[in-house]
Amino acid sequence: MAKTNMSESVTLRVPLDVLSDIEVIAEATERSRSYIIVRALRTYLLNEGSDILAALKGREQIATGEYEDMDDVIADMDRIIAGKVA
Repeated sequence: MAKTNMSESVTLRVPLDVLSDIEVIAEATERSRSYIIVRALRTYLLNEGSDILAALKGREQIATGEYEDMDDVIADMDRIIAGKVA
């Protein structure tokens, strides 16, 4: 069975102060610089990156008609609050 490579090499310019911090952390944790950088990127993707990806997905859903009109949602909520919907 062929082994699939699950990573790809990239070239990245990093400010010297950031690289210095990465190297200190890598040495202190006995990890590679690549490991530290990948962890940092994953953290970004879980936070700010996920917000961006969610916004893009929302735009795609709107473009394909997958959305609810806010006026309809508010009208439904008003009916529920008024007890007119079980």
